[in-house]
Amino acid sequence: MLSDYAATLEGLRRKARLRSLVPQHGIDFTSNDFLALAGTPRLKAAIMAAMESGVPAGAGGSRLLRGNHPEHEALEAEAAEFFGVERVLYFGSGYAANSALFSTLPRHQDLIVHDALIHASAREGIAASKATAVSVGHNDANAFDEAIRNWRGNGGRGRPWIAIESLYSMDGDRAPLAALADMADHHQGFLVVDEAHATGVFGAGGRGLTAVLEGRDNVLALHTCGKALGVCGALLAVPRLLGDYLVNRARAFIYSTAPSPLMAAGVREALRMVDDEPERRDALERLVAFVGDGLKSRLGMEPSGSQIQPVVIGDNARAVRIAETLQAEGFDIRAIRPPTVPEGTARLRLSITLNVIPQQVASMLDCLSAAMEDHRR
Repeated sequence: MLSDYAATLEGLRRKARLRSLVPQHGIDFTSNDFLALAGTPRLKAAIMAAMESGVPAGAGGSRLLRGNHPEHEALEAEAAEFFGVERVLYFGSGYAANSALFSTLPRHQDLIVHDALIHASAREGIAASKATAVSVGHNDANAFDEAIRNWRGNGGRGRPWIAIESLYSMDGDRAPLAALADMADHHQGFLVVDEAHATGVFGAGGRGLTAVLEGRDNVLALHTCGKALGVCGALLAVPRLLGDYLVNRARAFIYSTAPSPLMAAGVREALRMVDDEPERRDALERLVAFVGDGLKSRLGMEPSGSQIQPVVIGDNARAVRIAETLQAEGFDIRAIRPPTVPEGTARLRLSITLNVIPQQVASMLDCLSAAMEDHRR
């Protein structure tokens, strides 16, 4: 009865793609806790204070039933002001938010044009949409425009939805945001921006790279809370009308138990910390520059310019061996393999956070250089 599943797992093992759960261990070069907020006394104190004031751990129901807690509404109001938007909805995860957005808002006569490297959660939502969908080359603004023009030329009568990440999770590079925003205006469409890896780190006051687009009613942004904000969940920033539509039509919102009110209290405090403590962003920027200089001088690699630095290896098994060598030296660095990244681009994903100091970075780069030399094939 289970033999088919066993065969699939064996196939993954032969391709060096078999995965397993391992505990946290070693110096952190893997997490997305970019600003090191997750373990801060201030964030812990805020959650403890909320608990002591009677805020429950669980919501007890969906938002449309009894699960709509005052902490949810307070968070959404404060987040809307923080990001300069009309409406914010709090979801239990970025995955749920992307699923709700793409499966609900684009209509059957519309077109979704998405970047080839967009996150799996967006792809799941797009797959559930009634709209036509097309993938285009990574960060190729002309390809987005051509796809929309071809669709119009073939009788497309709805609205185009341009779906991107502002900062890509496996490459650390930025989308051509200004060009795509202008394109959405030109084609009377929407721009959907997943800000997961930019929120808290980039943009005015850590408000993400879409901060420069504030006020546009055709821009939707997803700000996840489990990365730089150090908590969990996701904040979907939309025009007020589309927020009301999601509350009424998004199955991932309607039929899910609401996120923990305690976590909502934690996210409120995290947003305040991003606002109050700009020195964290400054420190991270300096550390990112230090890593970039080291990679360029020691390994001849061009830095990404962000806190996400890929070290592309290519071969799955070699990437795993190098990662295991680094782990044995006390560095938590993982191999990222297909299908998370394209075939032939297995890599180490270095995530730079304030959980490390320059001396640890220097030691890691020494070990990385030696490991790549030792495992040439």
